[in-house]
Amino acid sequence: MAMAEMTVYGAGAFGLAIAWECVRRGAKVRVIDPFGPGAGSSGGVVGALAPHTPENWNAKKDFQFRSLLAAAEFWAGVEEAGGKSAGYARSGRLQPIADERALELARAREVSAATLWEGQAEWRVIPEGDAAGWAPRSATGFLIHDTLSGRMHPRQACDALVAAITAKGGEVVTKGPEEGAVVHATGWWGLKDLSERFGKTVGNGVKGQAAVFALDRREMPQLYADSLHIIPHANGTVAIGSTSEREFDAPDTVDQQLDDVIARARLALPELEGAEVIQRWAGVRPRAKSRAPMLGALPDAAGQFVANGGFKIGFGMAAGVARVMADLVLEGRDGIPAGFRVGDNL
Repeated sequence: MAMAEMTVYGAGAFGLAIAWECVRRGAKVRVIDPFGPGAGSSGGVVGALAPHTPENWNAKKDFQFRSLLAAAEFWAGVEEAGGKSAGYARSGRLQPIADERALELARAREVSAATLWEGQAEWRVIPEGDAAGWAPRSATGFLIHDTLSGRMHPRQACDALVAAITAKGGEVVTKGPEEGAVVHATGWWGLKDLSERFGKTVGNGVKGQAAVFALDRREMPQLYADSLHIIPHANGTVAIGSTSEREFDAPDTVDQQLDDVIARARLALPELEGAEVIQRWAGVRPRAKSRAPMLGALPDAAGQFVANGGFKIGFGMAAGVARVMADLVLEGRDGIPAGFRVGDNL
């Protein structure tokens, strides 16, 4: 092994994205994960990259907005370097509108998006008939269509990042020496370790269950209905998810709760009724106490950093998280937004 200037623990969305950004800038990086890339929640099946609603703007919403804008260039660079597809597309999203109050709110957000999204994307109310036959049932006959949402395939994205990192001279290994600056991006187990370290809860794990259908709608937008993400992937499948379970006995088993999710998805989108379920998945997502990603230097260890808590939005914020963490670790520039800092969870 070559001498590393930086060690990243954790080969999930944050760890691999940060490693890629640092390698891209010329650093020598070693990623260590005893279970291999994408072994945790980052190896899932859903891959929804969706924005917050365009209202009550704050640092978190702005950071995710800019991360989603940066995603196309970020994943294009990954794919060019490593030669593997992450399954990324800025495919947009459709959401049903349940009642007149929700319709009024959606139209107000249409106006605010024109300003808050800076002309880079649209949030529009459209008739259900404009959705080209691919839309969830809508009680009002109207849908929200946003052009900012995207999708990628989590497992493929991890593989693409590994290929890009190694093509640029980085290492992704299951064990190895710790050298240089250290970034801990170790998911929900890392949050448990940090909670023990500081004697207080800084975050926890939330289990999710998801499923994959054999249905090729790869050119269609993602859907969000009945609190479910329905994602057409480039590999000719449709993924749905997920549950949010604070209490669970086993982190990687599926049960009746997933059966309920599948039934709800088929009710929301009749096209799924005849499609075969070809994969069921379960995993635990890391959720920081602040509900925003926890980023920055550890207060009790020089040269040690943490990037964790990407609950549901890890891949959606990957480009932004990689940028600010590379700025901090490699250049000492702290651009971490308010609410994202380690201290916000202590």
